[in-house]
Amino acid sequence: MANKLPPARFVKSVLKSFMAESGLEPRLFGPHLRITNAAEGKVDFELDITKDHTNRLKILHGGTIASMVDLGGSLAVASMGLYATGVSTDMNITYLSSGGKIGDKIQGTAICEKIGKTLAFTTVTFCNSQGELAARGSHTKYVTQAWKGSPPYTPPEGAEISDVD
Repeated sequence: MANKLPPARFVKSVLKSFMAESGLEPRLFGPHLRITNAAEGKVDFELDITKDHTNRLKILHGGTIASMVDLGGSLAVASMGLYATGVSTDMNITYLSSGGKIGDKIQGTAICEKIGKTLAFTTVTFCNSQGELAARGSHTKYVTQAWKGSPPYTPPEGAEISDVD
C-alpha cells in the first residue's frame, strides 16, 4: 500500500491525476493552473489567463470560472483526504466583476465546508489581479463511493505522486 502523504502533496497528486486522466482539465487548464497552497479543508490555486480561457470580449470566460469551481470543489474534497472526489450534484456560480484578461492571473480559494458520508459541500472564491472579488461558487458532491477508496491521504496503488509538497 502507498504511504500517507501530507495534505498539500496529496492534493497536488490528485490534481496530477485529473491532468492525466480527465478530458477537460488538461485541455482547458494545462500547465496554466497550479496549486499554491493546500491544507486540510482548504486549497489555494491560480490560473494564468490565456486566450483559451477568454470570451469574445477578451476577458475571462464564465465557463472557465465554472470549470474552476468544479475542479476547485473536487480539490477541496481531496484536501479532506479523499483521492476519489465524488460526483457533482449541484453547482452555482455568481459573477461579480471581471476575472481578468489575457496575461492576468486569477486566484481561487476552495474550502470544504462540510463533508459527511453522503455529501460534501464546498465553496470557491476568486479574486482578479486587482484583488477584487470576481466570482464565488458553491459545489456539492456525492461522496459515498469515494469513501470506499484508499485510507485518508493515501493515494491508490499505481497513482502518480506529486514530487512537491
